[in-house]
Amino acid sequence: MEKILVVEDDRDINDLVVEILKKNGYEAFGALNAREANLFLQIHDFDLILLDLMMPEISGEEFLESLRRDKKLPVIVLSAKISKESKINVLKMGADAFIEKPFDKDELIAIVEANIRRYKDFNGEKDNNKDELSYKDIHIDLNSMSVEVKNKPIKLTPIEYKILLLLMQNPDRIFTRENLYEEVWEDEYFFDSDTINAHISNLRSKLKKASGENYIKTVWSIGYKLI
Repeated sequence: MEKILVVEDDRDINDLVVEILKKNGYEAFGALNAREANLFLQIHDFDLILLDLMMPEISGEEFLESLRRDKKLPVIVLSAKISKESKINVLKMGADAFIEKPFDKDELIAIVEANIRRYKDFNGEKDNNKDELSYKDIHIDLNSMSVEVKNKPIKLTPIEYKILLLLMQNPDRIFTRENLYEEVWEDEYFFDSDTINAHISNLRSKLKKASGENYIKTVWSIGYKLI
């Protein structure tokens, strides 16, 4: 299920857009400002962002400019700023589309679907050609499922391998324990933090023994990410 982040300071509009997206089969999250949006982006991998421009403290334009420094996911601007200059400005900054308020829900879904499909097609072509994954001194051969650290092979359990692979595929993302459990164990999370902590500890220990370095950071009260 594709994940969409709605960044809109008007709670009623935010709730409405999230509801429309959920009814059309998407997993949608609502952020009321740029700070909340950045926290969501640290925890989840989104397939698209719907972004309002008129927000307090950090404007939509500022958020978009910051986002485009390291993320390529599609961004659709949803705003009552309808001047030609505003549209041209946000498109030059990296927005993929512009929907004016008030919007038609069918048009909204059509544009969302088109942009997600284009994004997935583009990234799928690149991923199909990839048979090796690297992060700093860690290298994974995706065909043989073997792992080397500083050119030294290390033996990982299947769970440790899946955790490391997930982290390396998303080096900037913070994974909550729930994220890790659902994606690695492929099951619903039932607050089994001891099991997750033990596997992370073992994986961290094996990587450090081979390299003398720490690669996995514990983000207090949230989860784990690569350093």
